[in-house]
Amino acid sequence: MQSVFDRFKAIEECINRSTFGRVFRLDGSGHPKQIRGASFFRELRAGLTTFATMAYIIAVNSQVLAETGGTCECDVNLFDDCRNAPGWLECQIVLKQDLVTATAAIAGLSSILFGFLTNLPVALGPGMGLNAYFTYQVVGAQGRGMVSYRIALTAVFVEGLIFMFLALAGLRQWLVKMIPSTIKTASGVGIGLFLTMVGLSYSAGIGAITAGNSTPVALGGCPVKDLNAKGECVGNLMTNAALWIGVTLGGILVAFLMAFRVKSAIIIGIALVSVLSWPRDTSYTYFPYTIEGNARYDFFKQVVSFHPIQSTLFVQDWGLSGATGSEFALALITFLYVDLIDCTATLYAMANMSGVVDEEGNFPRSTLAYCTDAACISIGSLFGCSPVTTFIESGAGIAEGGRTGLTAITTGLCFLLSLFLAPIFASIPPWATGSTLILVGCMMIRQVCNINWKYIGDSVPSFVTLVYMPMSYSVAYGMIAGMFIYVTLNTMIWTVVHFSNGKITPTNYEDKIVYSWAMGKRDMPQWMRRIVDKISGSDKSGFIRDELPETVDSGSTIRNSSHNGTEADKDGIMLEPYPYPQQQREEHDSMYQQPKETCRLPKGFPG
Repeated sequence: MQSVFDRFKAIEECINRSTFGRVFRLDGSGHPKQIRGASFFRELRAGLTTFATMAYIIAVNSQVLAETGGTCECDVNLFDDCRNAPGWLECQIVLKQDLVTATAAIAGLSSILFGFLTNLPVALGPGMGLNAYFTYQVVGAQGRGMVSYRIALTAVFVEGLIFMFLALAGLRQWLVKMIPSTIKTASGVGIGLFLTMVGLSYSAGIGAITAGNSTPVALGGCPVKDLNAKGECVGNLMTNAALWIGVTLGGILVAFLMAFRVKSAIIIGIALVSVLSWPRDTSYTYFPYTIEGNARYDFFKQVVSFHPIQSTLFVQDWGLSGATGSEFALALITFLYVDLIDCTATLYAMANMSGVVDEEGNFPRSTLAYCTDAACISIGSLFGCSPVTTFIESGAGIAEGGRTGLTAITTGLCFLLSLFLAPIFASIPPWATGSTLILVGCMMIRQVCNINWKYIGDSVPSFVTLVYMPMSYSVAYGMIAGMFIYVTLNTMIWTVVHFSNGKITPTNYEDKIVYSWAMGKRDMPQWMRRIVDKISGSDKSGFIRDELPETVDSGSTIRNSSHNGTEADKDGIMLEPYPYPQQQREEHDSMYQQPKETCRLPKGFPG
């Protein structure tokens, strides 16, 4: 057995040292900014883990978006319930199958594209919060909202183009910089709590909590048959066998394996719970003898199946005039601000968790990351999907050791594979991944140590941010609440300090984090820096012709006759030589691989 492991290790080291390994900066590749600990098989495991925690979107996203009615025809003035309309139910069956294919396809394509271009271990897909916003607040159930399904898709397409412009102009990076650092740190903690809330719920978790009658949440854990119409347990609390299988095998066992640094611990837990949940003659089966259970089982038995998109491909409505134009503008504005905040907070939190955010709050290839995300939003709308965004479940893969874009590419390939094996991947029960989300939340919440708790002007807005995200079930609304408190509170404090000439200051005022929204040169995209250099006169003649090589890899070392060891910065533009001698490079690069901690974690803590 040891010889087999040795062979795999030798293969991995060979891949790490190859050109392929250098592209993704794997450990041992010889790249000047190689990522310590990043290895080929570890990245594959991380990608599989991310996919296992994201696979539920194949079924869930199609179910949510199908609630809009899609392109199915129904006169809402004639039918109070479109299910009574002729041909509606038949159209809905085809619509759901179309959306299953569309979800898997766009998640696969966008994750591969994002991983290759940005080298970040972050997967993309139709956002779960955004799809609910798209369905219930914009289009409405059965198309009874403010805009039609087709117009909403048009708004999503244009939104992606606007995001692309904002990223290329540097405005999106500037908007990110406008968010105080303490709020951005708190958003990572809030997302961890949000993931925990999702992992505890019935829809995508172990079902330990439910909606409460007189309280926001209540103790759950009852079998599904004991849930009332409002989703509340009416009896048999904490007796659901699926809950305890998810807790023991998907949670406690995985945590035990992680304590001993067992590789693929998360995948092992998800696989065990899934396989145990497939037999039908158990109390915890995912295929009970019900209408829904029979439908799942019939789909599961197909094993290999592919359904081409028939009704949601390229269905945008471009006839934007009169009342339709105003509806389009309203939908576009709502998508813009919700998606901007949601994606920005999630992407920053994932980049920070993977340890690539520098002291200025920037991460490598940020312009390219935002542009890729924007392009995927527009492409996703062509498939008939709500806005595509970075997935917080990527944290599971990062916790498994993912550090490069190879993780995201692996996840994307799994989604493309699921186009043909969707019956298998769509049959992973929510209680198989619920404990994984809770464990990832546990790892993300450690960033709470980095919040400035000394000064109340930073601590209160941060606390509101991290609490309101899970309570509102929205990353965007949590950020909005935190920013509102931050601006209001600190404006009041500044007014008192300013008009008292500094004689009246709050406690620990000297410990506040200095806030600046000014855009520095490093925050600008490459083309804008060139313009600034030309205007300021700091650009040397022949810069573009002589100093830029024919191909510049982000962060790669340029070696030619005129520049020896010159370093390309994160957006591919040469700025200055590498400021560290060879023997100190490894120590310098490690600064960007592990997030800084201000409190001590228990020995052996996972991640």
